[in-house]
Amino acid sequence: MSHPVEQEFIDKIDFGIWKRFFKHISVFKGELIILFGFMIGLAILENITPLLARYAIDNFIKNRSTDGITIYALIYLLIIILQAVAIRFYLYYAGRIETGLNFEIRKAGFRNLQNLSFSYFDRTPVGWIMSRMVSDTNRLSEVMAWSLVDIAWGLTTIIVVIITMFVMDIRLALLAVVLIPVLMVVSFFFQKKLLAAHRRIRRVNSRLTGAFNEGIMGARTSKTLRRETENNREFGEMADGLYRESVKASVFAALFMPIVSLLGATGTALVLTFGGRMVVGGVLLTGTLYAFVLYVMRLWDPIKHVARFMTGLQSAQASAERVMTLLAEQPDILDKPEVLARYGHTDGEGQEPWPKMRGEVEFRSVGFSYGGAEIILDDFNLVVPAGQVIALVGETGAGKSTLVNLACRFYEPTSGEILIDGVDYRERPMMWLYANLGYVLQTPHLFSGSVADNIRYGNLEATQEQIEHAARMVSAHDFIIRLENGYDTPVGEGGSLLSTGEKQLISFARAILANPRLFVLDEATSSVDTETEVLIQQAIQTVLKGRTAFIIAHRLSTIRQADRILVISDGRIVEEGTHAQLMKLDGQYRQLYLNQFIQESIDQAADYSGQ
Repeated sequence: MSHPVEQEFIDKIDFGIWKRFFKHISVFKGELIILFGFMIGLAILENITPLLARYAIDNFIKNRSTDGITIYALIYLLIIILQAVAIRFYLYYAGRIETGLNFEIRKAGFRNLQNLSFSYFDRTPVGWIMSRMVSDTNRLSEVMAWSLVDIAWGLTTIIVVIITMFVMDIRLALLAVVLIPVLMVVSFFFQKKLLAAHRRIRRVNSRLTGAFNEGIMGARTSKTLRRETENNREFGEMADGLYRESVKASVFAALFMPIVSLLGATGTALVLTFGGRMVVGGVLLTGTLYAFVLYVMRLWDPIKHVARFMTGLQSAQASAERVMTLLAEQPDILDKPEVLARYGHTDGEGQEPWPKMRGEVEFRSVGFSYGGAEIILDDFNLVVPAGQVIALVGETGAGKSTLVNLACRFYEPTSGEILIDGVDYRERPMMWLYANLGYVLQTPHLFSGSVADNIRYGNLEATQEQIEHAARMVSAHDFIIRLENGYDTPVGEGGSLLSTGEKQLISFARAILANPRLFVLDEATSSVDTETEVLIQQAIQTVLKGRTAFIIAHRLSTIRQADRILVISDGRIVEEGTHAQLMKLDGQYRQLYLNQFIQESIDQAADYSGQ
């Protein structure tokens, strides 16, 4: 099982990544400001209580007096109430930001995925995309919503505590902070190790998600090939790899926090040792020493929070790199600015209306290769008059699908040009071409919803009458009305509740509903039964009249009525003509046709004898 190579990133925090990320989190700027306000207020309120304890020791306990204790108690109660209010709003706004940020990133990711070119999905497995949009986005939102505000609380606490300690006694304050530089050195070492570990975890997790997705999508194939044991072994190896990397990261994190705690305990011991001598010597009040001990303990608690934030930031950095890289992906095919200014993304949006398409297609000296690898087409020329039905036949890998993908502008030629109605199609918006395009795939895909919903995808403004008319045109209406709820019958995930032939007819109706000028049938009858094939053949003769059409043929019997048949080999046209003309040539087409006819006759005889 092969996997694409994960992009490598620099070995330190990349602030450029975070700068791009904060454009997304800025949507919640108001909530963040409120949240930071509550956290800063909470940090200040929490650090008033040691001063209150100092006052109680030096006035109530030392003097054995309760004068003013009622006011003292009310002040203490007020501070506790304000803390509770701050914590309540902290939980509310942090949760709101986490959920909202998750939604915003996934929405941006889905929107960008809709715009990316076919080449991106050719090289990127679905499992890898899902890993970025699910687990990485979750991790990123969680760290930002909770840890980011923790850093505000922690830094505020550190500042308040240090200032208060220096005001109370400079000597003890210096003892309390002397170990902070040591912590910084230790932190730098551990954060570098943790960042590398979390990057490895994210990479292995992507592979694991991809394998999981393949295992589900290819379950039937795995069973028929008896690959269950081998799949389990491969999946187990990747799962073990993820386990090992996760344990390594956990070990580093587990070592880091005790070291922070040890430094904190050492600082507390220094303050107690020297502060105790000062109390015995009469140069420091007992309440002040007690407050100092509380502050030292509180100083190292937010430092641990900040350290924990830095630990979490390493994991978030790995996730941010992957998510922001996906969001930054650009389509390989883009409309030129001057084209968009002239015509706009939608008709009526630009300076001129979209021209009406006649449907003439011309390949002029076209060259093409996928990603600069093997050349598929070289100096290819073809003229298809408007309204002509062209059939493409040839061996697998001959270049048939490439021709269709180029004509549909799913890819663009690396040299030469493709003209529609005499104009290079790069001088027209992509959406102009797609709005005039109908495409029926070899393996039809239906979306969750009803039959009517799936047909309506061809034209979202279509009425029920138009939907039924399209279904009748492709001979789908009769089987649809026999379904339990007719046009309102759910099709299931991917059309799982329908047969392959029924899905194909619905996808055919969906394509024709858009009333396209260009029509593509990509081996549309290769996976259907004989009865459905007859229906599709009848539909082809009906719906393709007056439309320019490309038919990639698996069963040659379906293209006998085509205006022109092109035999493709190694990206070249080696034969062309009508069915009758090519049969007279006694060339490749005749041989392919006779071989298929003989094989079909053998299959039919076998079926008959088996009955």
